[in-house]
Amino acid sequence: MSAYIIAQIRITDPDEYQIYLKGFMPIFERHNGALLATSAKDIDVIEGDWALDRVVLMQFPDTAHARAWFNDPDYTALARHRHASAQANLVLVEGIGD
Repeated sequence: MSAYIIAQIRITDPDEYQIYLKGFMPIFERHNGALLATSAKDIDVIEGDWALDRVVLMQFPDTAHARAWFNDPDYTALARHRHASAQANLVLVEGIGD
């Protein structure tokens, strides 16, 4: 069953964040990840509160692939740039009806 990671992000250091972005896709694709949506502009909160100003929606074949990506040593090293340049909240959810 597909799994999804939803990320809320607020970039605080765009130059440092670019280092993260440059290395992101090769590692992400190695774990069969697919980007479904990303907000380069302001998001439109239509109900309730949204903690941060950007969002990324990622899809993986299953939760095992998602966790393997997140725990990949190459990604862990790269994520240091994200930690230094942005606030983020990430959640992992399982799809329905696959």
